[in-house]
Amino acid sequence: MPEIGEVARIVHYLHIHLVGKTLAVIKAQHDENVFGKVGTSAAEFEKALTGKKVVGARQQGKYFWLVMSSPPHPLFHFGMAGWWKIRNHETAYYKPSKHDESTWPPKYWKFTLQTAEPPKSEHAFVDSRRFARIRLIDCAAEEMRNVSPLKENGPDPVIDKDILTEEWLVQKLQTKHVPVKALLLDQANISGIGNWVGDELLLDAKIHPEQYSNTLTPAQMKQLHKSIHYVCSTAVELRAESDKFPETWLFKHRWGKGKKDDPQRLPNGEKIKFLTVGGRTSAIIPSIQKKTGDVKADLHGSSEENEGSDEDEEAIPKKAKKAARKNQKAKDEDEPETDGKPAKPAAAKSKKRAVKDEEEPEAKPAPEDEPPPSKRAKAKPKAESNGIPKTEANGAKASKLSKRRAKEADSAPPKTNQPQEQETEEPSRRRRAERVSYAGM
Repeated sequence: MPEIGEVARIVHYLHIHLVGKTLAVIKAQHDENVFGKVGTSAAEFEKALTGKKVVGARQQGKYFWLVMSSPPHPLFHFGMAGWWKIRNHETAYYKPSKHDESTWPPKYWKFTLQTAEPPKSEHAFVDSRRFARIRLIDCAAEEMRNVSPLKENGPDPVIDKDILTEEWLVQKLQTKHVPVKALLLDQANISGIGNWVGDELLLDAKIHPEQYSNTLTPAQMKQLHKSIHYVCSTAVELRAESDKFPETWLFKHRWGKGKKDDPQRLPNGEKIKFLTVGGRTSAIIPSIQKKTGDVKADLHGSSEENEGSDEDEEAIPKKAKKAARKNQKAKDEDEPETDGKPAKPAAAKSKKRAVKDEEEPEAKPAPEDEPPPSKRAKAKPKAESNGIPKTEANGAKASKLSKRRAKEADSAPPKTNQPQEQETEEPSRRRRAERVSYAGM
């Protein structure tokens, strides 16, 4: 996600290529996430800005906006993957575009604009993940920071140094009981600090990211205040040009996570570890960022080792996680739950059943609520050496069948000793014989 330094880079380019020029042509394609979720539409955006002059470009944290010759003023937030492109000029520095820039408009564009004055400048706002937001703020230019959403955001560490003082920060830290990195990532507290900036300034302050904010010592809070201003100011002044960042910064060495050929160490040999804080992956140096107070993971039964050890902050390796999941899955398959109680493994059941069949000749009768035969597994009843069915249920069935056959035999007419040919004679011949016998009576 673009943070305070990356947004400052775009504002810099806007001052060079857009401020002081009139917007002659604007084309926008509606995106319900980018425009609609903040009460704007592509058509409204086109109508509000076409023909107006851009008189300024400003920033607060991760937000930036264009100051127009008259309201409304467009306010932008890049979200996770948004960016501002200028035709024939590379605005990105440490993350070059993966898409072919020979075609215009670029892929994932949300709006494009073209200036009237020569040399004409073409711009495009792009966002592949659709988390960016584009608003129209209808207020005086000097009131932009006093209306939503800017007024709900905390002070900017670079432009609001008179607000973000050491006393202000101490009060903020002491009145909240959250991991210090989670506090820094919350834009309602401080604007512009994102994941990598937060890791950088916590390393500079030698503070563990999971430690609760209200457990920091006065010396730690004092140093954290200095680190916030140092890291944020450096990122903005260098316009996020990572090649110019200090060699000791995590930014230049952290991106090899998960790659076998990357040592993931600082130039001085310090090993980089990763853990999750505030829902984000954090890079830390365990030997420097030691725990000096309550840490959320420890209070919830973490199995981490002592402070400062290599294993202390290390996230579980992917292979170990995969093996653990595989073992758990195998265990779950071997021990399925039946009526809330774990059943015994299938192999053990089969073996026990075989032994039971040998030791116990009589089996328990089937339950009365047994499912229909069509849904039960088909199996022939086992018989003893004398041919009698083994189970009592089968014995009852055999007895019932014998009684039915005996009853049918009693009701059947007696058999005669006539030859087979007589039984098969034609019906007409039998009827004539019967009439003759009746006539003789």
